[in-house]
Amino acid sequence: MKKHILPLILIFLALTSNAQTKKDKDRAAIKNLCGCYEIEFNFAETFSYSDDSLYTPSPVKIAYALEWVDLTYEDQNNFILQHILQMGSDSNAYIIKHWREDWAFQDKKMLSYISENKWENKILTHKEKKGKWTQKVFQVDDSPRYEGAATWVHVDGKSYWENIADAPLPRRERTIRSDYNILKRENRIEITDYGWVHKQDNLKILRTDNFEDKIIAREYGYNPYKKVDDSKCIHARNWWGKNSGKWEKVREIWAEVFEENNIVELKKSVDDKKLWEYLFSDEYQDENEIRSVINEFILN
Repeated sequence: MKKHILPLILIFLALTSNAQTKKDKDRAAIKNLCGCYEIEFNFAETFSYSDDSLYTPSPVKIAYALEWVDLTYEDQNNFILQHILQMGSDSNAYIIKHWREDWAFQDKKMLSYISENKWENKILTHKEKKGKWTQKVFQVDDSPRYEGAATWVHVDGKSYWENIADAPLPRRERTIRSDYNILKRENRIEITDYGWVHKQDNLKILRTDNFEDKIIAREYGYNPYKKVDDSKCIHARNWWGKNSGKWEKVREIWAEVFEENNIVELKKSVDDKKLWEYLFSDEYQDENEIRSVINEFILN
C-alpha cells in the first residue's frame, strides 16, 4: 500500500510546487507595474466602419506624463495600485490623483459594463476564474470603469496579461464623440526590459436595446511605461502619503455600494458638477460627507 501512496504524494507535491511557482511569477509581474515612470500615451483610429459619409475620426492623441504607481495594498491574492500624475517643475510640481487598478486572484465575481453608466456584478464560474487574475480599473474618483479576467502568461522570457472588456468612453473621447457608447477594450499588459507597456486594440461600438452592436471604428493604443529612479516622483509620493487616508475611505464606500447592489447605475453629474469635482475638494474629508456625495450619484 505504501508503494502506491508515495508516488501519489510526490505527484501532489510537484503539482502544488508548480502552481505556487506560477502564482509567484504572476505576483512578481503585477508588482513590477509599480514605481516611477515616464509614460507616452499614443492613440489613433486605424479603421472606420461608419455609414456616415461625413464621418470624422478622432484626432491622433500623443501625450507624455510622469507617473508614480503606488503599491497601496497587497496580500497573497490581492493588490491595489494607485496611479498619481506629477506635472510641472520640481520647484512647482502639480499633482493629480489618476486612475486605480485592483488585481485579485480567482475572484468570485467581476464587474461587467452594460452601457450608459451602468455596471453589473457577474458571478464567475470555476472555469472562468481558475488560475486567473481580474484587473478592475477605476476612474479618478474611484468609481468603476471596467474589469476583465485572464491568466498571466510567462513564456519565452515574456510575461503578459491580455483580456477583452467593455468600458465606457475614455476621458479623451467624452467631449468630442457622441456616436458610440461602448469601448470594447482588448488590453495587453506586458513586462519589458524598460518597464512595461500597455497595448490596446479597441472597438468603438454603438449599443442600443433590441439591436446588434454596431462597430463604428477601430482604435490602437500604445502606452509604454519607462521606469526611472523613484526620486523623480518624490512630489507624487509625498502627496499620496498625505492624502491616501481620505481615498481609503472612498474605496471602502464604493466597495460597500457594489457589495450591496447587483446592478449600479450612476449619474454623470449632480448640480452640473462631476463626482471628481466634489471628491477632489479639500472640503470632503469626513466619511459621512464622502458617503453622502457618492450616494447622490447613484441612480438605483
